[in-house]
Amino acid sequence: QVQLVESGGGLVQAGGSLRLSCAASGSIFSWNSMGWYRQAPGKQRELVAIFTSGGNTNYADAVKGRFTISRDSAKNTMYLQMNSLKPEDTAVYYCNVQRILYPRYDYWGQGTQVTVSS
Repeated sequence: QVQLVESGGGLVQAGGSLRLSCAASGSIFSWNSMGWYRQAPGKQRELVAIFTSGGNTNYADAVKGRFTISRDSAKNTMYLQMNSLKPEDTAVYYCNVQRILYPRYDYWGQGTQVTVSS
């Protein structure tokens, strides 16, 4: 069984930076996508940034140029560097790894709170 554990969230002033980490335990094989999502109060969960197995990296328009997704395969860890943070970035951030083909899986972390004050 795979477990994903996020860390690095916190309270930061607008314009500041945070780096989120997502550490995976267990074996993740042949994933189709891995990335970061967020959910603000009263809103649906939305994609922030994602790697695809095809080698693409995609970002939500709202974070392009400010956030950078990266990963260290040797450490089984994925990161989200967030710069120039805005109050509207306030949300719980989740990491996710999924495979859409058989055998299918969809793993989520517990989430880490990011709060940006104005």
